Amino acid sequence: MKTKIFKITNYFLAFCFVAVLFACGLTKKEARGNEHEIYVVADSLEFLLLEENMKAVFEKIIYTPQPEPLFKLIRLNFTDFESAKNKKNVIIISALGSQNKVSNYISNVLDTTVKQLVFDNEEYVFNKHDLWVNNQLVMFLTSPTIEQLNANITSNEDNLLHFFQNISNKRMYQNIYNSTYERKEVEAQLLKEFGWVIYVQADFVRVNNRIGDNFVWLRRAPDSEMERWIFVYWIDNASPNMLHPDSIITLRNQITERHYRTKDDKTFVEVAEDYRTFSEVNFNERYAIMTQGLWRMQDKSMGGPFINYMFFDEKTERIYMIDGSVFAPNHFKRSIIQQVDVTLQSFRTDAELDPDWREDLLDELD
Repeated sequence: MKTKIFKITNYFLAFCFVAVLFACGLTKKEARGNEHEIYVVADSLEFLLLEENMKAVFEKIIYTPQPEPLFKLIRLNFTDFESAKNKKNVIIISALGSQNKVSNYISNVLDTTVKQLVFDNEEYVFNKHDLWVNNQLVMFLTSPTIEQLNANITSNEDNLLHFFQNISNKRMYQNIYNSTYERKEVEAQLLKEFGWVIYVQADFVRVNNRIGDNFVWLRRAPDSEMERWIFVYWIDNASPNMLHPDSIITLRNQITERHYRTKDDKTFVEVAEDYRTFSEVNFNERYAIMTQGLWRMQDKSMGGPFINYMFFDEKTERIYMIDGSVFAPNHFKRSIIQQVDVTLQSFRTDAELDPDWREDLLDELD
């Protein structure tokens, strides 16, 4: 179904047929609002029937270890529609057969071909980027009936959530990336020594690693109340058969027992048994297993959330484990772990780099 979702946006010819309505061709402002808020334009009675499934999809709980929702849904009546047009995340949802104001609006912006696909239950989700403002995602969710709409939402929940997570990560990267404060000399050294690079912000330091460990640790704000740790570990001459959840937990525990230890060497980091999740994901066009969960000191004195990607790189025949952790005991950590996640996704091997960019980066070592 994901392929169809991207394909169907080509049918959205109706979006610009009323220039005043959509301000097509005009210079657009930047989207506003909190990153984790999704504004839902919906009829009040219909939303009562859809709310449980909508919250199950978009308000999924992550544990940091406090329970925090990935997104927060804010419903708006159609009369308040204008206030949603400058927001980052918007959902417009109704059954086409409902004949309410939201349903009629969706019917008016879909052309005849698309509406027939909806009534045939072949399509039900349509995404439009930068519809009214830049860096905005507007998702139209519709089906012939409320019952079918509920069924479609639950059957494709991962894709629906992914669309908002993906654009949120892109906006987050734009916020955290700053070439002025980028530690290009550290990035260049990583590329020269190990054949890969990751974005290094100015306040990250590289912790000395033992030669031959195939391990690099980047640490932000050491010994503070808001630390962020990133490590990259790799196995040469590896096999993709190692990509298994049990192997990931075992390997991560081995790495952190060796490298993430207290100064007195009495205790070390391990993966907590609670709240672990595993997902098959696309990591820079590679199959990867993403692991999310909680880390803790072995003596249970402290802990926090982590996110981990493990994948096989065919060109180098390496297994890579790229991992980020947060320690911020007095703070909500959803946005902090997202920032770490976005940094992890900046990882590139030498073969993936633009040659000119690679040359410019290595010039930092001269």
